[in-house]
Amino acid sequence: MKKNHSQQNLLQKLPSVDRILEIVKTKPFSENIPKSVIVRSIRVVIENLRSQILSGNQAMTEKSLADTVVLEKVKANMQKAMSPNLIRVVNATGVVVHTNLGRSLLAADTLENLTIIAGMYSNLEFDLETGKRGSRYSCVEDILCEISGAEAAMVVNNNAGAVLLCLETIARGRKVIVSRGELVEIGGSFRIPDVMERSGGILKEVGTTNRTHVHDYQNAIDDDTALLLKVHKSNYSIVGFSAEVSLKELVELGKAYHLPVMEDLGSGTFIDFSEYGLLKEPTVQESVASQADVITFSGDKLLGGPQAGIIVGKSQVIEKIKKNPITRALRIDKLTLAALESTLRLYRTPQVAVESIPTLRMLTLPFKAIEKKAQGLAAMLGNTDNPLMDIQLLDRSSKAGGGALPLLDLPSKCVGIKIEGITANAIERSMRNNRPPIIGRIEEDFFIMDLRTIREDEFLFIKTAFDILPNDL
Repeated sequence: MKKNHSQQNLLQKLPSVDRILEIVKTKPFSENIPKSVIVRSIRVVIENLRSQILSGNQAMTEKSLADTVVLEKVKANMQKAMSPNLIRVVNATGVVVHTNLGRSLLAADTLENLTIIAGMYSNLEFDLETGKRGSRYSCVEDILCEISGAEAAMVVNNNAGAVLLCLETIARGRKVIVSRGELVEIGGSFRIPDVMERSGGILKEVGTTNRTHVHDYQNAIDDDTALLLKVHKSNYSIVGFSAEVSLKELVELGKAYHLPVMEDLGSGTFIDFSEYGLLKEPTVQESVASQADVITFSGDKLLGGPQAGIIVGKSQVIEKIKKNPITRALRIDKLTLAALESTLRLYRTPQVAVESIPTLRMLTLPFKAIEKKAQGLAAMLGNTDNPLMDIQLLDRSSKAGGGALPLLDLPSKCVGIKIEGITANAIERSMRNNRPPIIGRIEEDFFIMDLRTIREDEFLFIKTAFDILPNDL
């Protein structure tokens, strides 16, 4: 691209990296900052200024290249470089298991145990009774079997990994029969057919998108069939003229033909949500009671624990899966095991689990409790010194999230904010750039904060963010 005279002049005025580096060294803000960070920050700033000049940005003038201006940009870049990329945010979206915001929050007991195991040596793969090498699965297998009623259990890094491992172990090179209506796609464009292809299993679709019957599976069974697979439609639902084969029916068919049956529960749960006035979701215990050979589900969704893929089922099948070499590539570390064990122990008393595990507590939180929190936040924001701010309490719905309970709308109370002269998009952007960021949503020109997912000790963060909100966004 041919440069005009103005661009040539501005490019000549660009300071060198070495000159800015010498100036930065004399400034207090550079103390205790590694030289590599300083140099990189200077280069990033100068290259950004160069790009703006070459793009013809009319706002670029000689004043934009003054040392004081460049130094402020370098300082900001250095501060950003020295700050962690993974930071705390305030989830004001109302989506409880928010995949983009880290999914489930861990219980207090879990965090306490996690801190101990993270900072100390542990018996991760050491059998204290024999003094010999042990299995890392042993610390969670017993409690998983106790809660679920399964004969055996193991854990890998996530549910997609669990499904891949099970299919590769049981059905590599052979057919897996699954209903067309259950060929789901989960977040990140991961699809059951793709996972099956990678496992070496051969997909055999039966039925139609909305209706599948037992005879559809039965007619597809041949000598090359290795597995009957049921996939829980946890992130969508088919309504109207529809039919599906229950897990119990599939197990009966499997027994008749001596074929193993596997269920991918997706967002598995140990709690019957219908007891709390929510939609019925199949529990892990119910799937185990159906006598399915192997069941997989996530640890960080409705379970409310860390990211993990949990596999439970019959001993004979689980032992084969444990011996698969791929298991090592998918195994979980000591921190996940520590967090998962502590979370699972809470389920020994279901009511304790509901009260202690944040995901369960938020999902079952009564509307009156949410309304009281909304009133408290609105009152606090009402003390903000901004006469242009309009604060309203709004009835809205929360979501379970994480691909779970897709039809469930949870009645909730929200605080909606409008500010004269400032768009909702500008407010959202300012809140997102706050520290800590406050992540809400926009509806009907309101910036909306759903109190189902906001903790009361986060109110002050929100109040401070609106106190310092610029008037010229």
